[in-house]
Amino acid sequence: MSFQKSRHKLTYRLTHFCDGDMKGLAIVSVFDKTGLDSFAQGLSQLGLGILSTGGTSKYLKENGVEVRSISDYTGHPEILDGRVKSLHPKVHGGILARRNLESDVAELADNEISPIDFVVVNLYPFIHKVREVEQSGNVAHESLVESIDIGGPTMIRAAAKNSEFVVPVCDPSDYEPILKELREEGAVSGATRQRLAAKVFTMMSSYDGAIARYYSLGE
Repeated sequence: MSFQKSRHKLTYRLTHFCDGDMKGLAIVSVFDKTGLDSFAQGLSQLGLGILSTGGTSKYLKENGVEVRSISDYTGHPEILDGRVKSLHPKVHGGILARRNLESDVAELADNEISPIDFVVVNLYPFIHKVREVEQSGNVAHESLVESIDIGGPTMIRAAAKNSEFVVPVCDPSDYEPILKELREEGAVSGATRQRLAAKVFTMMSSYDGAIARYYSLGE
């Protein structure tokens, strides 16, 4: 049986227990907050702990969702004016660990890293700002450099790469179907996770293309 076929027979089960009674962890960091409060609340009701940063964390707390900051989870503060928030082994180790490899699971335990089972990230619509710069004729790179996201793309790409075990979510239109599948099946199927991973890499291709377009202005 090929890997492509076998992965669809795998189903994601909420079996990672950490931080007391929580059945797993979800990282949530989004620009577009459409439907986010109900989705995060739904994940929380299913027993997942929510990790977040910055504006997303503030938004969720204001909407009654219990949230733990990534800085609190990693034990490391945000640095460099927020340029470094989630780039930490406790985050990326938790996302990228292969749950079917004893060596990966052992390394998580040795380093006190909890598996991260959902990564919910969508990105600043960079292409709109690029078009504004093009129209204005202002091609000073400094004007948009701080809008280039590093942590979010890194987390969602990692989740998509490891979608055999992690649920990568970048599109708010998937929130309700995912909750429905979890409530009815207790799982997110391999087929769904592969579809979500494809969406992530499509999003990242567009995002990286917009950044490349920006850096090409004035050439």
